[in-house]
Amino acid sequence: MRAELLFKQTTIEKLTHENAIIKRLKFAAKSEAFTAEQRSLLDETCDEDLAALAREIEQAQPKKAVGEKRQPKRAPLPAHLPRREIRHEPASTTCKCGCAMKRIGEDVSEKLDYVPGVFTVERHIRGKWVCAECETLVQEPVAPHIIDKGIPTSRLLAQVLVAKFLDHLPLYRQEAVFERAGLAIARSTLAQWVGECGVQLQPLVDALTAELLEAPVLHADETPVPMLKPGKGKTHRAYMWSWCTTQFHSIKAVVFDFAETRGGQNARDFLRLGTDAGWKGSLVVDDFSGYKACFELGVTEVGCMAHARRKFHELWANHQSKVGEQALKFFQALYDVERDGASLDIEARKAMRQEKAKPVADALKQWLDEQRQKVPDGSATAKAIDYSRRRWAALARYLDDGELPIDNNWVENQIRPIALGRSNWLFVGSLRAGKRAAAAMSLLHSARINGHDPYAYLCDVLERLPLQPASRICELLPHRWQARRPTTSTAGTAA
Repeated sequence: MRAELLFKQTTIEKLTHENAIIKRLKFAAKSEAFTAEQRSLLDETCDEDLAALAREIEQAQPKKAVGEKRQPKRAPLPAHLPRREIRHEPASTTCKCGCAMKRIGEDVSEKLDYVPGVFTVERHIRGKWVCAECETLVQEPVAPHIIDKGIPTSRLLAQVLVAKFLDHLPLYRQEAVFERAGLAIARSTLAQWVGECGVQLQPLVDALTAELLEAPVLHADETPVPMLKPGKGKTHRAYMWSWCTTQFHSIKAVVFDFAETRGGQNARDFLRLGTDAGWKGSLVVDDFSGYKACFELGVTEVGCMAHARRKFHELWANHQSKVGEQALKFFQALYDVERDGASLDIEARKAMRQEKAKPVADALKQWLDEQRQKVPDGSATAKAIDYSRRRWAALARYLDDGELPIDNNWVENQIRPIALGRSNWLFVGSLRAGKRAAAAMSLLHSARINGHDPYAYLCDVLERLPLQPASRICELLPHRWQARRPTTSTAGTAA
């Protein structure tokens, strides 16, 4: 118990220190000059980080006695907004002693709801029933919520998260959208919601990562993301790493991992290499040197044929190279086989590759060797040929295993929305903000590739998560999630 208390106290001190740093960053005078848009984005990030830290500190502290903490009084929601009453009454109003109970009052709480373009208010009415004989009081308890005692419904929170992390709308733009819909919600309030939701969703992302690492074959790629360095008044290049299962795997999942650098240690940490739980499988990657150490620790390298093809396509497109044109014909034949075998099972796909693709690949390798002797060192053609020859063992590995994909295009398609969104959010404000974005995008994009509406998925997850046992958290993962059918509840009716 003493060790546990010491660990919690150390955690609280660490988080409190980080909290003080972020507050100083937000409120202290700044020597560097930011544009109004940059300052707005920085403020959003600080507010999100502060809210996340507050929730983490609260979780680490011992439980307080009921009534010890005074809640600040919140301003009532605007009277002009439409109201929808949801009544919560006991299933039975007969007391245990056999007497009929009398209704003596009710408690009313209001939550702000949002359907794209329209704000409404949910009025949760919890009737109070008392027995006149034994004075037993019965009232339906307050349902747990993703933000305890907060005003937003799960639908409003889902809207904010989807708009920020899938549609790439910064909070200052969402603030303007909400104002046009009839209610101005301060950016600081939106940021608080985002920060708290990020902490609450993290266990689900951890479970998704654990299941992803059970797959025998993974794609990996990384894309640069600007990250603000306030002390220097400029950004530096951070990276969003993307890990996902292949299109042939029964589970479709993608996990994003934000890191300050492109160092290969980030890949080894994600795969837990060097530990007893280290991942062992086939990794489909490009020629980035950061992955090389993984292959020395038991991971099998699988090359990307699309990257090899791209070198020759550049020769043909830019210089009308005859070598590039002939190489593209070889690659076209290999991809024709892949299209024909896309719907086959693993063994049938392997057999088709051995019969139709392997002769083409062997002919391509022989042709590359011959052409290399005809071109001068250092030329663009020589570099294109050398790329394929140097990586041939990894490039051709897919021919002997029907579970391996021919290229890394599957994961590149997953990170393309990140590249498209950079023009909207300009930069990531902090390491914590980058990791929060990676966690939210992991769930939203995994829902998308599983054929779900990301908004509907997140609405349901945020509704169910507070009551979901930790042992059953995997039921909420995108590849296992099933939308609940509407049911008539005895505890609540809508008016």
